[in-house]
Amino acid sequence: MNEQSSFFPSLPESISVASQAPTPAAAPRVLMAQRNQIALRPVDLEATVGPEHAVRDVWAFVERLDLSALYAEIGSVDGGAGRPAIDPQILMALWLYATVDAVGSAREIERLTEAHDAYRWICGGVNVNHHTLSDFRCARVDLLDELLTDSVAVLVNKGLVKLDRVAQDGMRVRASAGTASFRRRSTLELCLKQARAQVQALKGELDADPDASNRRRRAARERAAEERQKRLAQALEQLAQVEKQKNKKAVAKKENETEEQYKKRSEPRASSTDAEARVMKMADGGFRPAYNVQFTTTADSQIIVGIEVNNCGSDLGQLSPMLDQVQHRYEQCPAQWLADGGFARNADIEDAHRRGTTVYAPVRHPRDSSRDPHVALPDDSEAIIQWRQRMGSEVAKEIYKQRAATAECVNAIARGRGLTQFLVRGLNKVKAVALWYALAHNLMRTVMLAQPA
Repeated sequence: MNEQSSFFPSLPESISVASQAPTPAAAPRVLMAQRNQIALRPVDLEATVGPEHAVRDVWAFVERLDLSALYAEIGSVDGGAGRPAIDPQILMALWLYATVDAVGSAREIERLTEAHDAYRWICGGVNVNHHTLSDFRCARVDLLDELLTDSVAVLVNKGLVKLDRVAQDGMRVRASAGTASFRRRSTLELCLKQARAQVQALKGELDADPDASNRRRRAARERAAEERQKRLAQALEQLAQVEKQKNKKAVAKKENETEEQYKKRSEPRASSTDAEARVMKMADGGFRPAYNVQFTTTADSQIIVGIEVNNCGSDLGQLSPMLDQVQHRYEQCPAQWLADGGFARNADIEDAHRRGTTVYAPVRHPRDSSRDPHVALPDDSEAIIQWRQRMGSEVAKEIYKQRAATAECVNAIARGRGLTQFLVRGLNKVKAVALWYALAHNLMRTVMLAQPA
């Protein structure tokens, strides 16, 4: 026995290192996602939004509004029966913040109240569904109009807004109606007849069906049929107005067009889904169903002081009605009124002159290119003569430059916040949506005006 084996008796005579198998690598230890377990976590809503978050400005604005008319409509009172109603301040704040956030869908707001911190902060644990939001949005157009007047009046009294110089501009906003929904009188009358027959048939099935579940489904179908019947009846009513306007405006007959083709093309039509919408020429040159939204904005602060929605495709004749509205809202007429050439109607300029308002609108170029448009014509009134001479001066041209920076800027902001297509139908509801945009715009402008210089 040699010396090495005496010290390590358990070792073999020789060790072959190359013959040993490599040790397998150990599996890595990682923390894997466990999504099937329930976790209860404390949530501090106040900590989810910072002190400078825009949602806090929205809530502060809503708290200052007079919503007593909405609280008076709530039937559930202390000591009485009934489920508590959702606080109108919550609904008001949700729509205002959603408008600022370019969200125009009630279903999307409902989703955000569960997924977004700012919307959850507004709700404060109150569940809000899209039906309630949709009904609240257009239920009180008169109240929204009063809130616009009151909020602007407060700014005027504080000296933050001046009505010395305002600018007016219109924007065509796509309606919630397809081009194919515009139909002639004969087609509308046939559709209305079919809708009435469908309603009667569904009512008969509903009365004869003893099954409750089927009865509920048929009741929903009956409601849908009745709404369609109502829309078709409204379309026929609006068609009479379209026919009256069409008779005043001659339709030129194209070359190589037969009499039958001419009559078919020029026959008035109305939409079967949104009777009050009209086909208008849009900013891109195309023709689509739309509404004409008119905003009047202060030049110094870009605060919207007047709003109107109509289904007229032209801005001509829109100046005097807006001047009436501003005067009625604030009991004063602006000293200067800026508008583009589409508003320049002699009757409106003369009306503004009588009220002490100076109109700054471009003079249309005459057909005779050799004639100076700023030189008075023989039959011009004193107001028109002054307007022509005024718009030829350099001072007036400098003042008129503020129109684009005021009215068109406000329109662009509204477009950026989603005012590209209405999701509601009818002039009344469309005006409600436009008022929400005006209130949201003024809210954010007020926040900026209140900041220290």
